[in-house]
Amino acid sequence: MSKIKNMYKSFFGINESITVSKKDDPKWSETVSDLKAKDPNVEINITEEELDEAQLINHMTDYKGGVQYMLRDAAMADQVAHEIRNFATKKKIYIITHKKSRDGRFGYFHFRLGDDPAKESQQLQGYISSKPEVKHFRFKLLNEKPTRRNPKI
Repeated sequence: MSKIKNMYKSFFGINESITVSKKDDPKWSETVSDLKAKDPNVEINITEEELDEAQLINHMTDYKGGVQYMLRDAAMADQVAHEIRNFATKKKIYIITHKKSRDGRFGYFHFRLGDDPAKESQQLQGYISSKPEVKHFRFKLLNEKPTRRNPKI
């Protein structure tokens, strides 16, 4: 049976992968090194629950066309901006302006509001939050004055 299995793997180019969870295994780094020592060809994955992603704290009602984001690494600023621009163009969300800070760590996109802002905000939130390079983001227009609540009398 192992000959057939090996033949099948070699024909289709399948590699076995082992998933290691940081939560379930407190000595996960030792486990990974032990598995690599046994078989260097085996692919080892760390579970997705351990990836740090942008938090989904934005509300669809906050979206007015502006998205501010903060990157983990400023060197990735141009690449992330290009990927967001490509995604928006593919989804037919039109970009009015794009700005970034001098060091490149902070960025801002101003999008034109379309027919369905809720759908646009969901698409943008889903895409930007899935990017591991983005640490935080929020829906906010630049130069927007904060709304002031009436003080209690």
